[in-house]
Amino acid sequence: MTSLLEGTDRLVTRGTDIGARIDGLDGAATAARGRLDDGLVDDAAGVVDRAAGRLRLSATHTVVGIAGATGSGKSSTFNALTGLELSAVGVRRPTTSWATACVWGREGAEELLEWLGIAPRHQTTRDSMLDMGRDEQAELDGVVLLDLPDHDSTEVAHHLEVDRLVSLADLLVWVVDPQKYADAAIHDRYLKPSAEQQDVMLVVLNHIDTVPEERRQAMLDDIRRLLDEDGLDRVPVLPISARKGVGIPELRAEIARRSAEKRATRGRIDADIRDVATRLAEATGDVPTRVVEPGQVVALDDAFADAAGVPVVVEALERSLRTRGNRATGWPVVTLLSGLRSDPLKRLDLDLGEDGRRLSGRTRAALPEATQVQRARVDDEVRSFSDRLTHDMTPAWVAAVRRAAGSRLDLLGDRLDQALAETDLGVARLPVWVGLVRVLQWLLLLTAVAGLGWTAFLLGTGKLQDADTPSVGGTALSLVLLGGGLVLGLVLAIVCRVLVSRMARGRASRADHGLREGVNGVTHELVIEPVEAELAAYGAVRDGLARARA
Repeated sequence: MTSLLEGTDRLVTRGTDIGARIDGLDGAATAARGRLDDGLVDDAAGVVDRAAGRLRLSATHTVVGIAGATGSGKSSTFNALTGLELSAVGVRRPTTSWATACVWGREGAEELLEWLGIAPRHQTTRDSMLDMGRDEQAELDGVVLLDLPDHDSTEVAHHLEVDRLVSLADLLVWVVDPQKYADAAIHDRYLKPSAEQQDVMLVVLNHIDTVPEERRQAMLDDIRRLLDEDGLDRVPVLPISARKGVGIPELRAEIARRSAEKRATRGRIDADIRDVATRLAEATGDVPTRVVEPGQVVALDDAFADAAGVPVVVEALERSLRTRGNRATGWPVVTLLSGLRSDPLKRLDLDLGEDGRRLSGRTRAALPEATQVQRARVDDEVRSFSDRLTHDMTPAWVAAVRRAAGSRLDLLGDRLDQALAETDLGVARLPVWVGLVRVLQWLLLLTAVAGLGWTAFLLGTGKLQDADTPSVGGTALSLVLLGGGLVLGLVLAIVCRVLVSRMARGRASRADHGLREGVNGVTHELVIEPVEAELAAYGAVRDGLARARA
């Protein structure tokens, strides 16, 4: 709640919910800022400021504005209600150029009058006047009566002053006359737009004495019809003659009744809150607040991973693991020859970092830039993601969520690079069994070489077939060593290729999972979090409006 609302509970909000409703509107306006129409949000903030400012002032006074057109008898009505000639009328001052105030009960009204912007020279305290009519005026204790400038004045300053005070008054008395009661200027500019505030309005038909008696009811019925067409079906219409005092006691009694019940101040604030809250609600819509579900992010993650080159990296890792594993477990002679082939990671200009677990920071330079198709897919998935969340929302909120979803995409490349570089791939070292096979393969090779050398020696000396030459099952041991070393080495290499392939796929799958987790973190940072902030703002607006309209 704004600082203007401090102390509200000590005033007219005690024992009521008006403070909570102002607070709700304040929260809704704050959350809607930058998302809904600025003019509408400014209106809501203005109502909060006016309401808070009004409630911080005297809770025992009711501000009643007397408004009307030039010649309607507005000032005469003001004088008739006060019992004093405070506002000049007729030829002496054909238009009201400034607001005049008459106060019943001065105590506590000074700050209120200052807030209303009424100059001290235009203020009169009715209970300070030593006249015989004081007892008759006692029923208006707590009333601050304002004679407003003419709303049809040719002076722009007068228009602005009327608009300002109309928005601040707790009760408005619109004075019309038999000649101009249907004037579009008052109906279109003030009455019709104030349908939500009709419970704090009165309309009086002045100069009723100039209308033949047989036509008076017909004229009142016509005014009633016009007000009903304006949506003001609850606004009372009172016939008066300020000059002759006809209907003035009834008007004074109505003002006194509303003031005594303390409905005018709270009623006007309540009406203003309901009016702007209704307009905010129309702009916000009634779609329930939504949350981002994990399943809604899958397609987005896939698009980001594709743009980051995750499939390329994972494929290179798998081929690199298979190459390194096959070199380690293959027959050493073949391995030495295959070692001339470069590592798949090196061919992509990719490498593991210094700790042997992470990709080096050269990832983006190494991988191809995202293609137009990949970038288009990212854009499409981001839009589809936001559209699914904003289905049936009003255009303003659809636009707000879309803006948020794409607001950080210019950081996508750098953040994906960083995520890939920081991901622990778990592929630095080959399994222990690969090392054991490597040792075994070299032992088998050495055995075959030893058998080859021994066989060559026996052949050179002609002792290969001698009975005393060591043999196994009738075959010379040297030949067994030579053949066994070669055959077992080749068979072991073939078996290990299958095992290495499985190992490479498993580790590549785990690396893919780790890389996609990193991409998911980027997705949340760049898209999900901004979107969730907008959805939270949407929820805050709806919650605030629910309290404001309670």
